[in-house]
Amino acid sequence: MPQVHLRAVPGAAFDPREIRREFPIFERNPGLVFLDTAASAQKPSTVIDGIAEYYRTDYANIHRGVYALSARSTERFERARETVKRFLNAGDASEIVFVRGATEGINLVAQSWGVTFLTEGDEVVISEMEHHANIVPWQLLRSRLGIKLVVAPIDETGGLDLTAFEKCFTSRTRLVAITHLANVTGHVVPVEDVIKIAHAHGALVLLDGCQAVPRLPVDVRALDCDFYVFSGHKCYGPTGIGALYAKRRILDVMPPWQGGGDMIHTVTFETTTFLDPPHRFEAGTPDISGAIGLDIALDFMETIGRNTIQEHEQLLTRYAVNQLSAVAGVSVVGAGLDPIGVVSFEVAGIHPHDLATVFDQQNVAIRAGHHCAQPLMDRLGLAATARASFGIYNDESDVDALVHAVRAAQKIFGD
Repeated sequence: MPQVHLRAVPGAAFDPREIRREFPIFERNPGLVFLDTAASAQKPSTVIDGIAEYYRTDYANIHRGVYALSARSTERFERARETVKRFLNAGDASEIVFVRGATEGINLVAQSWGVTFLTEGDEVVISEMEHHANIVPWQLLRSRLGIKLVVAPIDETGGLDLTAFEKCFTSRTRLVAITHLANVTGHVVPVEDVIKIAHAHGALVLLDGCQAVPRLPVDVRALDCDFYVFSGHKCYGPTGIGALYAKRRILDVMPPWQGGGDMIHTVTFETTTFLDPPHRFEAGTPDISGAIGLDIALDFMETIGRNTIQEHEQLLTRYAVNQLSAVAGVSVVGAGLDPIGVVSFEVAGIHPHDLATVFDQQNVAIRAGHHCAQPLMDRLGLAATARASFGIYNDESDVDALVHAVRAAQKIFGD
C-alpha cells in the first residue's frame, strides 16, 4: 500500500497549505477555492496513485481465485475491511459491510432488516434535518408494509429538539434513523442522547455518518448505535464505495437483500444457503479498487489525526460564520448551532444559483440548491441556500475569498 507522506511545516503541526499540495486538483486548477467538500471531497495523490498501482500490479477478482493475484487482491480487500473496523472502532471486521455508499447502506437496512422485522403500524422515527437518502427508503417501506414514519422536529435554532424527540416514541417505535451531522446546517446531533432515549424505549438506532465521519472521531461501540453508514467519497476516498456497520447479532438475523455470486454457501435449483455476514450482503463482484482506495484514504486521515481535523474544521467554520455574518444582507442558516464543516447562507436579493454562478467566475466553488433536504427547506421557509463546506485543504484565505465573492455578487446585482 502506498505510504502517506505529508510534508512537514517547521514549527507547525498542521498547515492546510501543505496539505493542499497533496491534492493534484489544486495544482491543475491554480487559484481554485474549493468549498464543496460536503458534496464530495477532493482526492489526495496517495489515493489516486494507490488505486492506479493496484490496477497495474495486483488486480484480479477476489475470494474465488486460488492464484497469487487473486489472493493478493483478496488480502487487500479484506485489509480494507479491517481498516474500516478500526476507524469506527467496531468490535469485529464481520460487522463491516461494503456498500456503494451511505444511500445503499440505508436501503440495505430498510430492505433486509426492515422488511423482516417491521410490520404494519410499526414506527420509524426520523428528523426534519434528514438528507433524502434517509427519508425516501423509509417512505418506500411505508408504501410496501404500511409502517408509520414519525418526524422529530427541530427547535428554533435549527437543531434537534430533544424534548419533542422523546415524545415521538410509542410502544410501536422500532427504529430511529437520524443524521449524525446535518448536511445543511452543520449541526452535530447529540447522538449519545438520541441513542440512550431510543434504547430506553426498545428501539434500534441507525446513524447517517456521511458528514460526521470526515470531521469527527467516531466510535460505534462507545456510541452503542446499532447501525452506522458513511460514504468513502466524502472521506477523501473514491466514489462508489462506503460502509455499513451493524452489530453482529443484528446482521446474523438479517436475510440477504440481493442474490448472486460470492454470497452463497451452496446453490441447487431447490434451495440456496448463504454465507455468514458480512459476505451475505455483498453479492457479485464488489468495488475492489474502491475498497482499497478507501483503505488508503482512511489511513491518510489517520496520519493527519482525526482530532486535528475536527479542531481545524471547527475553527474554520466559526471563522466563516463570523465573517459572513458581518456582511450586510447575508443571513447564515442555523448560525447559533456552532456548526462544523458546513455553512449555509442566503444573500438578500440574490438567488443562490445566481450567487454560485458569480462565485464560479471568482474561482470559488460552492453548492447551491436544496442540498437533498427539501423537507428541511420547507420547514425553514427557504427554496434554496448557498452552502460552503470545508475540508482539510481549506484555510482562512478560502473563507476570505468566499466573502470577497459575496461582495462581488452584491455589487453586480445591486447595480
